[in-house]
Amino acid sequence: MNKISNLQAYLKDNNIDAAFITNPDNVFYFTGFKSNPHERLLGVMIFSEAEPFLICPQMEIPDAENAGWTGKIAGHTDTDNAMEILYRTASETVSSIKTLAIEKSHMIVERYDAVNEFFGSPKITGIDEKTSAMRVIKDAAEMEILREAASLADYAIEVAAKTIKEGITEIEVMTEVELALKKRGVTHMSFDTTVLTGDHAASPHGKTGERKLQKGDLVLFDLGVVHKGYCSDITRTLALGEPGEEQKKVYEIVLEAELAALNAVKPGVTAAELDGISRGVIEEAGYGEYFTHRLGHGLGISVHEFPSLHGSNDMKMEAGMVFTIEPGIYVPGKVGVRIEDDLAVTEDGVEVLTKYPKELQIINN
Repeated sequence: MNKISNLQAYLKDNNIDAAFITNPDNVFYFTGFKSNPHERLLGVMIFSEAEPFLICPQMEIPDAENAGWTGKIAGHTDTDNAMEILYRTASETVSSIKTLAIEKSHMIVERYDAVNEFFGSPKITGIDEKTSAMRVIKDAAEMEILREAASLADYAIEVAAKTIKEGITEIEVMTEVELALKKRGVTHMSFDTTVLTGDHAASPHGKTGERKLQKGDLVLFDLGVVHKGYCSDITRTLALGEPGEEQKKVYEIVLEAELAALNAVKPGVTAAELDGISRGVIEEAGYGEYFTHRLGHGLGISVHEFPSLHGSNDMKMEAGMVFTIEPGIYVPGKVGVRIEDDLAVTEDGVEVLTKYPKELQIINN
């Protein structure tokens, strides 16, 4: 059953006339058309018992067709009332919509009001939980793309290891890494590439800057690519020259924590259990207060997607789930280490998608 027919079956079973999908990542999931519409209306209307249609800016219709969408397309210009065109096209397809599912986490109030105005105040229900449940299990085609995306992330760390040297700045390293990826055909990163050196890495979401690398520094890289619409996300912490004893100690604790959680992944284990396994290693070593974020997150079309791997999530892992495991220790003013892999749950365990070595790499460029 393909993605649209799967959702149609859900709509029919739940007596929902139609779903209006507006999150660009979900539009891509259902249509194959990837677009950043900015303030313009982009969406796919999926009916329980009629053919779906795509609505997008008029100028993007050729792009949607080239992406493989063969259904009806309603285009709108910058001077059109896009919501009126949505209603008119829907009315040409079905006689009425009494119950409409929307992405409550995405639809803005202005469009919500317009839906009620044009469609005569239908019963509104949420579709977010269903789309998250669909996207969380990857099919074989998605898995192959995610493997390729992970391989490109591995390559980026290889480039980083060859680039770092004393005196080069974080931004200069980032530039070399992204240039090498562009030469491999990568047009977009999953997020802003992070390069943090020394105690700069003690901020989990620190920003790449003008700081120069020095011998003895640990250098944290957090990056990923968008490949065929799917994301990768890897973190490695490399040493430029021989690091200090505390840096080595912290690194080994994080590595142990990452491997402990990774080796526990299998169908049936919960997100909370994985978080607890990794966090327990760090707490036992006396650094619990310095592990300040969740263990990981779902990965796919979005770089951060369902599920969130934290200590309060009792969701069980299933074969086909793809997510990150990324414990870290961040001691302000001293040291920051994070190690992150992308992995997939298999029928009997785990497949690690990111392959770059995790043992501490001491680089002497």
